Amino acid sequence: MSYVEIPGAKVPIRMWTDPATVEDAAMRQLQNVATLPWIKGLAVMPDVHYGKGATVGSVIAMQDAVCPAAVGVDIGCGMSAVKTSLTANDLPGDLSRLRSRIEQAIPVGRGMHEEPVDPRRLHGPATAGWDDFWRRFAGVAEAVRFREERAAKQMGTLGSGNHFVEVCVDTAGAVWLMLHSGSRNIGKELAEHHIGVAQKLPHNQGLVDRDLAVFVADTPQMAAYRNDLFWAQEYARYNRTIMMALLKDVIRKEFKKAKPVFEPEISCHHNYVAEERYEGMDLLVTRKGAIRAGSGEYGIIPGSMGTGSYIVRGLGNEKSFNSASHGAGRRMSRNAAKRRFSTKDLEEQTRGVECRKDAGVVDEIPGAYKPIEQVIEQQRDLVEVVAKLKQVVCVKG
Repeated sequence: MSYVEIPGAKVPIRMWTDPATVEDAAMRQLQNVATLPWIKGLAVMPDVHYGKGATVGSVIAMQDAVCPAAVGVDIGCGMSAVKTSLTANDLPGDLSRLRSRIEQAIPVGRGMHEEPVDPRRLHGPATAGWDDFWRRFAGVAEAVRFREERAAKQMGTLGSGNHFVEVCVDTAGAVWLMLHSGSRNIGKELAEHHIGVAQKLPHNQGLVDRDLAVFVADTPQMAAYRNDLFWAQEYARYNRTIMMALLKDVIRKEFKKAKPVFEPEISCHHNYVAEERYEGMDLLVTRKGAIRAGSGEYGIIPGSMGTGSYIVRGLGNEKSFNSASHGAGRRMSRNAAKRRFSTKDLEEQTRGVECRKDAGVVDEIPGAYKPIEQVIEQQRDLVEVVAKLKQVVCVKG
């Protein structure tokens, strides 16, 4: 489909989904964002759903302003994927040992490494700028500087919620590695600190929703947030790079005879801010649950833990600010999913996937998400499908 445009206070709201299917609370959030004085455009992806302040699955283009709650607390959260030379025929019938080896190599939940991972000791992750990156930690908000040791030990760890590490097989039988994570606790604490600062600023006192508080250009508060935001986005990228290197090491050890070869990594943020230019304006584009899909750019759109994912290539549609959805998107809240589904339902819906099937992950059940095929279909003018993957192993925190 192409987009549907509905009126908004300052800008029209371009929606790559049927507005009638968007819950009222999310629609109110979109209308609220469209009232912001600094807004220059708002694009809504087919995975849109209610979030904090702004909906998940929206692209907010502002001039000289940025909303920290719209970026969210998992700054730089995103996806990485790597195609391997392995095929489905190389995989054992019982995948429980492989899952166990992955869980041993990559701490999950609130876990961390006993000692910080030195990426230079791993096979080939990009380490350019590593030392400079950590030196710049001295310049982040003073309120979180005491977290340096924890941030170092959580580098290369998964977290919980909808984060995952997967082994997948595409429709041609090739094995892929895929993971989803962000800036861990340090990103969360930096975000919460700056959201608190923004909400106290005088220019934010008359907003329709205090969660839409912004920083504006040429102020010390904006400079401080941008510094910490871009540092946390870098942390998230390094985090995924190191996890992928750890995952490749597991695969090398488990499939020694096959001597696996790995293609270049595809990586994309989906909770972040980028400086981009549209219609002659320099804008700060916040993608909250959306990936960049510039012409020819590769991206990853995952479904849920039982349905599969898509590798896509962007079509460079400027009406969406060169963006696409970040996943299937939730169709019910975590609490609603826990009320609606049981562990038996989870077992049913994840049949054939080596994964957790306990009460702790019922809120991540496929039935809590929108159908990924429908979400892909609704954005055919934003991306083209390169590969369709189905997970056979899924590790969650």
